[in-house]
Amino acid sequence: MRAPVCAALLLWLLSDAAARRFSEEQMAAVRQRIRSMFYHAYNSYLNNAFPYDELRPLTCDGQDTWGSFSLTLIDALDTLLVLGNRTEFQRVASLLQDTVDFDIDVNASVFETNIRVVGGLLSAHLLAGRSGMELEPGWPCSGPLLRMAQDAARKLLPAFETPTGMPYGTVNLMHGVSPTETPVTCTAGVGTFILEFAALSRLTGDPTFENAARRALTALWKTRSDIGLVGNHIDIVTKKWVAQDAGIGAGVDSYFEYLVKGAIMLEDEELLDMFRAYDRAIQNYTRFDDWYLWVQMHKGTVTMPVFQSLEAFWPGLQSLLGNLDSAARTFQNYYSVWRQFGGLPEFYSITQGYTVDKREGYPLRPELIESAMYLFRATGDHTYLQFGLDAVESIEQIAKTPCGYASVKDLRDHQLDNRMESFFLAETVKYLYLLFDPAHFLHGGGTGGGESWEEGGDSGQCVLGAGGFIFNTEAHPLDPAALHCCSRHAQERQELRDILLSLSQPSSQSEQPASQTEDPPSSQSESIALKPGEKKTPPPLSCPVEPFSARLSVLGQVFPDNT
Repeated sequence: MRAPVCAALLLWLLSDAAARRFSEEQMAAVRQRIRSMFYHAYNSYLNNAFPYDELRPLTCDGQDTWGSFSLTLIDALDTLLVLGNRTEFQRVASLLQDTVDFDIDVNASVFETNIRVVGGLLSAHLLAGRSGMELEPGWPCSGPLLRMAQDAARKLLPAFETPTGMPYGTVNLMHGVSPTETPVTCTAGVGTFILEFAALSRLTGDPTFENAARRALTALWKTRSDIGLVGNHIDIVTKKWVAQDAGIGAGVDSYFEYLVKGAIMLEDEELLDMFRAYDRAIQNYTRFDDWYLWVQMHKGTVTMPVFQSLEAFWPGLQSLLGNLDSAARTFQNYYSVWRQFGGLPEFYSITQGYTVDKREGYPLRPELIESAMYLFRATGDHTYLQFGLDAVESIEQIAKTPCGYASVKDLRDHQLDNRMESFFLAETVKYLYLLFDPAHFLHGGGTGGGESWEEGGDSGQCVLGAGGFIFNTEAHPLDPAALHCCSRHAQERQELRDILLSLSQPSSQSEQPASQTEDPPSSQSESIALKPGEKKTPPPLSCPVEPFSARLSVLGQVFPDNT
């Protein structure tokens, strides 16, 4: 194992010594190249594949993959606004409202539909205030894209109707869960809902979604081993682990991601405590020389000394927690693999320093680019920009076709596969663009969408979009301030109704003869209205009272009022 590790460190030291500084003009030029990449792929999809889910870039046609939702269009919608294309954002938002129907007889992945469809519609809804669209009164607590997201999520809820609360992996959008559906699903398929479902609940006032996501998280948390690890696949009915390999890659990755990002977005210490407990076990049992291996979840013995490309999100996640030294060293290892092949193979043998048989492909995944974006934002080190430029040039040289960009079937000889995943436009291009635009509004800056803040809520009483956006695992940004804005107004409206109810009851009862006075119904016997002399407890995150130009966050962390 030492040889590839030493080689990785040597490559990094040499590249770091020669790393160039990017001027504003050079960064702008790279952004323009990334724009061109996006529109080459996007226009190819519209011209050759719409309304199918995905583009087939070698045959210039389309195919349905995840449910026949015009998935690429939903996934790419917020990227249009990230690039500043308000006109096309408005056109596509209207088109989706007219053409997408979730009441269809289709078996859909609960996990993929949530992160791509529900997440994409939620993000587009929350960014609509920057698009120039006419907004409904009370936005962001109402709107057509929000209703679409809610409709899609409702179709997923039958999957959560299990004895444990952990969801099935597949659901029929019209008929619910098939009686023959397997109860075995991956860990990420259980623990990757809290961002989208909590956002839905707090925007709409319907707690059903957040409750379902939290019940699944709680059940999964209780299944960890005595040494604090979780496996890869679990039977959601019996709670027995079917695959007991523990790691941070495929089948597990976004579970850990959502504990951290859920803790930040919802200011939830319990979620952060869960992740920190897992992280201690991960560091103790799976980390070797800043690589992360796969181990047996009960014993901690190594089962697979491989690096999976999906693990490349980990340095970015660590940077959100301030673990920059560890994150940088792990990124160095992953970057050395990229340089070896011009991309990250799905599996890479750490001991042999080469690809794993039948896992040589690179479907243009975004995870290492995502980590580069977070690390550059945290450190300002232009080495991450150099990686970003390497990624742009690799994708252009290896994957570009006349009809878009194709997944790489084999990185050893750069054979291509006839598929362009929707996440290429949702994540890969978006993270590349944001890496080279540190002043973008999604980073808390003032470019890429006009002002760095917006008014929202009833009577425009909330400050939105001032920073602290949380990206779901499909790179769809969610605004924590909007969630609080809507949940606060819902709470205040409920309190007002209770106060009016409590004031009206005594007067109506006093006008009746004592013999005719009836006890109030049990559902109204208790009120959450404030009692005389009682003070209202302020919510943990409120719209800032500072001038509107004040920042709501630093490096993605949303701060409460008492900070």
